[in-house]
Amino acid sequence: MAASSTKPYLARALWEWCCDNGLTPLIQVQVEGTEARVPLEFVKEGQIVLNVSTSATRNLTMNNVEIQFNARFNGISREVSVPWGAVIGLYARETGEGMVFPDEVPRVPEEAPEGAPEVSVTDPPMPQKKPTLTVIK
Repeated sequence: MAASSTKPYLARALWEWCCDNGLTPLIQVQVEGTEARVPLEFVKEGQIVLNVSTSATRNLTMNNVEIQFNARFNGISREVSVPWGAVIGLYARETGEGMVFPDEVPRVPEEAPEGAPEVSVTDPPMPQKKPTLTVIK
C-alpha cells in the first residue's frame, strides 16, 4: 500500500503554527488544470492566494482530501473547495515563512532523441547501519 501524501499533515501543522503565533495563514492554489472551486474572478495567471485564517473563513475543514470553507469575496459569501493536489504552498502573510510543497503529479519523462544512449535509473542503495542521533553541546 502506498503511503498517503504528507502535504495535508504538513499544511495543517503550518496553519496551526500561524494561528498560534498571531499570523495570517495563506494558501497559494493552482486553479488552472485542477478541480479547485474558487471565485474565478480573483484568479491571476492560473493561481489564487487565499486567506485561511479563522477570522476570514467559516466552517473551515482540512481533511486528507481537500480544504473546504466559506468566505466573503467583495462582501459575497462563497463556498471554496481546494484539493490538496492544487495547493502549491502555505505561508504566513506577515513573515513569508511557510512551505512550498513538491509537485505530487508524476511527470512523464520526455523521450530521448534517437541514437541517445539508454540510461537506467535505480534507487540509491539503502544504508547498512541504522541512523543514529548525536547530541552536540
